[in-house]
Amino acid sequence: MLTAKRLSLLKNILRQPAVPFREQHVARCVSTYLTQAGVAHFFDPVGNLVVGVATATAYRRLLNRRITGVDKNEPVRIFIAHMDHPGFHGVKWLSPNRLAVKWYGGSPLKHLAGARLWVADDDVEVTHSKVQARLLKPKLLKAGWAIDSAEVQFQTSDGIPLAERYAGRRAKKLFGSFAFRAHCWISGKRLYTRAADDLVGVFAIVSTAIDLHRRNAGAPFIGLLTRAEEVGFVGVVKHFELGWLDGIKRPLVCVSLEASRTLPGARVGKGPVVRLGDRRTPFESGALQVLSAVAEKVLPNAHQRRLMDGGACEATATTAWGLPTVGITLPLGNYHNQGFEGGMDCPQARGPAPEFVHLDDVGGELKLCRALMSPGLPWSDPWQKVRARLMKNTLSYNKLL
Repeated sequence: MLTAKRLSLLKNILRQPAVPFREQHVARCVSTYLTQAGVAHFFDPVGNLVVGVATATAYRRLLNRRITGVDKNEPVRIFIAHMDHPGFHGVKWLSPNRLAVKWYGGSPLKHLAGARLWVADDDVEVTHSKVQARLLKPKLLKAGWAIDSAEVQFQTSDGIPLAERYAGRRAKKLFGSFAFRAHCWISGKRLYTRAADDLVGVFAIVSTAIDLHRRNAGAPFIGLLTRAEEVGFVGVVKHFELGWLDGIKRPLVCVSLEASRTLPGARVGKGPVVRLGDRRTPFESGALQVLSAVAEKVLPNAHQRRLMDGGACEATATTAWGLPTVGITLPLGNYHNQGFEGGMDCPQARGPAPEFVHLDDVGGELKLCRALMSPGLPWSDPWQKVRARLMKNTLSYNKLL
């Protein structure tokens, strides 16, 4: 169960507008919470938010600190989630109330014309009760998997054109995506929102960091909140290219946190998913065995296991850079705002729709993240219990050999 305080934090993060390369609202919101909680954090040179250490020097020091005794093989856990969600950037004004836009990331493919939008700039959301926006003339990419470009038509209740109302705000400063009845709302135990992917993962890292700071300030934890995941993992790749992970002395394991399209065997409301891999790659078997054992202990009959091959995630990038990686994902309804599962504010199948997750799944993910930070997990020999079980079984057949 999420406490009222944690639910408030989650809702505040979900209220933040974000699209690829325009994650500043999320970053500011998260930074404020971390500062209030006393959790160290800083921005890397490309704008990713690093949580749990105060500087690049402290980051490298944690990854190079020599550990002796029984804990010498305990890895630093780097939890990764992205701050963006598919959406558009303004390109140019076509008229005082019409804006040409370029889309970034996935999108619905049907029933697009006339869809309601939210639009923001660096400071505020410019759409509200007196300023409405609709999608016009959507064009799909040649490959057909997402929107390429479109126009945004604004309508103001007082008749003042948007370009005049926000005089001096250039078209390229505006960005947005699909809008629904609210930023987020709860129906039963479903949490509907315009962007669960991956702001719920961001929430999980922030919440875990705050808990660790209160209980175990020296825990081997780093949170990495990245930019522009939706266009090819750009933020995390740029982070790796900084060279901060080169030649480190301490083991590490990356934990990719995602919200992923529902699939058979990964259903909303049945618990967080121990992700065995994504569309491009399986994950590291030893670390995955540790994660699986932790899930069996803390979430018996309340978690799922699956190869989530409906899409790729930042674990593809961490694996490509040679880093041991596991994944935890939340089953996600209406992935990338496509009305696959329907539900509230989805008038037409496969058209624009709010994403949704289950509150019990979110609570389970938090529990799993905290448990994965427990000391004494069998990182150095994750298969010991399995070997012992297999050996016991084998010895029982000695007479038949």
